[in-house]
Amino acid sequence: MTDDELLIKLDDSTRNATRHQLDTLRSILDQNGTVLYLQPYLPPHDAPLDASTFRLSVPLSSYDDYADLVNQMADSPRHHHQPLLSVDPLLCFFYSSGTSSPRPKLIPYFDSKLSKAASYIAHQGSAAILKRLFPPRPTVNKILWFIYADNVRTTRGGVKVMAASTYPLQSGNANWSQFSFIVSPREVILGSNAEHQMYCHLLCGIRSFDLVDGIRAPYAIGLIKVFCLLESKWEQLCHDLEHGFPSLEISDVAMRNSVVEVLGGPQLDLAKRVRSVFEEKSRGGIVSKLWPNVRYVRCVTTGSMEQYYPKLKHYAGEIPLLGGDYFASECCVGINLDIMQPPEKTRFVLLPTAAFICFSI
Repeated sequence: MTDDELLIKLDDSTRNATRHQLDTLRSILDQNGTVLYLQPYLPPHDAPLDASTFRLSVPLSSYDDYADLVNQMADSPRHHHQPLLSVDPLLCFFYSSGTSSPRPKLIPYFDSKLSKAASYIAHQGSAAILKRLFPPRPTVNKILWFIYADNVRTTRGGVKVMAASTYPLQSGNANWSQFSFIVSPREVILGSNAEHQMYCHLLCGIRSFDLVDGIRAPYAIGLIKVFCLLESKWEQLCHDLEHGFPSLEISDVAMRNSVVEVLGGPQLDLAKRVRSVFEEKSRGGIVSKLWPNVRYVRCVTTGSMEQYYPKLKHYAGEIPLLGGDYFASECCVGINLDIMQPPEKTRFVLLPTAAFICFSI
């Protein structure tokens, strides 16, 4: 599907939102109408069930209403006579992002064709919007993406738990060739120490300074930590560039070796250039000083992340600071069609095929 076809499909779904919402609910009930959670609320399986009946019968719910079933799945995922929340196979749990509630939650992720189709449209549609604003360039085509595929644990029942952004990188069928546009090598992304990974992301990004088209992170707080690390470790970064290998603090052998390969030997001129940038008193606009060809910085800056927006704008200077989409751990709720807007003016287009949505007033 081309980018134009994706955007047309998104436009159609929002213009006909009511129909797509009803179709989404019907598909969910056809697939999962027999799960244990729904049984106290739904009429017998052969009885007709429309959207109005569903709204009247099934109460609005929060995570607490599912927590016991989620915990049962985490402790013994395969020892249930009846599916608890979905008939689809459980692939893993996602950590909640923590942006809407400080209390951690486990979000089950199922091998569902319905959710995968909706997720594909959302992610590819978002990418198409970005490409319209910033058409790909043939040579300056790398992204300094502060992404981490670590912090994977296992529940008592043997199910993996990870961040939603980690799953494409940790799943058994991960295709790493799809991530060739990221400056950092695979070993950095898969490292086990977040601060060391961040440092190596920076080192690789500075080494490839003239190829970086954009700088990204899932959330604004992540980039704030990056720039704080940059300000505190710039002398060490220069030292590592001069010698052609990362600090001995980086103890992960695979990560060290991969960064050494990226550095390609001592980079004396580059180290001198970085030193000259940090000898200036102001850190304002440091993004374009270190990465002269960068066209944008992107992360989620809405909600609890809005407090970090002014500081990120200071670092970005004249470089556009783009907003993110509304991608929750549960599903892709909505996309941001006008990513150039600041957080206070950001509006999301809800995706009627992602979930059946009810609002409590």
